[in-house]
Amino acid sequence: MIAVPQAAIDLAKRFEGFHRVPRADPGRAHPYVCPAGYWTIGYGHLCDPKHPPITEAEAEGYLANDLMTALNATLRYCPVLATEPEGRLAAIVDFTFNLGAGRLQTSTLRRRINQRDWLGAITELRRWVYGAGIVLPGLVARRKAEVNLIATYSTVNAGM
Repeated sequence: MIAVPQAAIDLAKRFEGFHRVPRADPGRAHPYVCPAGYWTIGYGHLCDPKHPPITEAEAEGYLANDLMTALNATLRYCPVLATEPEGRLAAIVDFTFNLGAGRLQTSTLRRRINQRDWLGAITELRRWVYGAGIVLPGLVARRKAEVNLIATYSTVNAGM
């Protein structure tokens, strides 16, 4: 069984952050609406708007489960990643965690990965930066970090 790569955990924590903490309740995160319009809590865990506040430890538990789900979906749709360097797997696990398995399943990105067309995969990753029809700087930064993980093991330029 393949474990969730540490780089995927690091990316999720970096870009999701445990930052939705009101001053009146400093040790816990509360539900919030993410830029894509979904109710979320902790490190990007989808939830009901009435979800009770959670501690950082609870958020870590949700994140571990969510990343395992993303890892399983990533390997189901991109089985070639099981034999690629861990950074490539981490990048696509983060993509799947961020956008959902359905987006990976139906994407040209998936085709490029399964063809081991890493330059094409990088080009496709760079396209996933829109939320509500506008370019979101956070998604640009996240895709750049994912591209860098893929390009680390390629002869392609990772610049955005």
